[in-house]
Amino acid sequence: MNEPQEFTLVIGATGTTGSRVAAQLAAGGRHVKAASRRATPVDGSRSVRFDWGDPASFEGALEGTDRVYLIPPLGDPDPAAVMLPFLHQARSAGVRRAVLLSSSAIPAGGPAVGQVHQALPGLFDQWAVLRPSWFMQNFTGNHTHARTIRADGTIHTAAGDGRVGFVDADDIAAVAVHALTETQAPDTDLIITGPQALSHSDIAAILTDVTGRTVTHRRLTYEQMRDRLAADIPAEFATLLADMDQAIAQGAEDRTTDTVQRLTGRPPRTFRAVAERELGRLRS
Repeated sequence: MNEPQEFTLVIGATGTTGSRVAAQLAAGGRHVKAASRRATPVDGSRSVRFDWGDPASFEGALEGTDRVYLIPPLGDPDPAAVMLPFLHQARSAGVRRAVLLSSSAIPAGGPAVGQVHQALPGLFDQWAVLRPSWFMQNFTGNHTHARTIRADGTIHTAAGDGRVGFVDADDIAAVAVHALTETQAPDTDLIITGPQALSHSDIAAILTDVTGRTVTHRRLTYEQMRDRLAADIPAEFATLLADMDQAIAQGAEDRTTDTVQRLTGRPPRTFRAVAERELGRLRS
């Protein structure tokens, strides 16, 4: 007999937002299936194997699930090819609510996950698409920026003086939990930002102050950034990311929204607060 339809499936439950979503749901007393390729145990959750590249893993992950938090396959320039078949299967299996992690830089019908965004309202009774700005954790976790900061105190971008409403992953997760658990899902897309729009030079200055180590922003041309990225990731995805830097330089991300305050009841965290929380211990 199938288990009751009461679990929230969190895909990417060991990742930056997925781990936070799973933890916040479990802390709130929700039944959570924490999905990852190795079925890694997550406190308060039931671990389950899930791999976008292995459709045989879908059925077990979906059993007993009535809502799902969706993290697209990382680095895939065409995630719709694997995500849409899964979403049709999820609907047939009894999933009625889906919350998708997208990006502020990608609208419905746009490239990559924008195709999944466009399809979501026709697939589920209740849905939301989270479109966060760039993560503050890009500078503190395991992102390329964080690695070059640790290696030689540099941030490389083609974003120029363009500003971004960088957002804390904890705040993204809090919005996701709201969208997953409220009586009615938002049924819309949500632009999620922090409280300030900052340039990468602003970020470097804050990191320098918080850590006591000099961090600088190295400005690259579009072509230099594209080629630098293409050394480590597929060329098509490298071009997409370089395009996003170029859009930042042109002002596309220079904005803030009230989404975190409006949905969670508290203001979004500042970059300085996140840097002090996650990197303050590095001050020598």
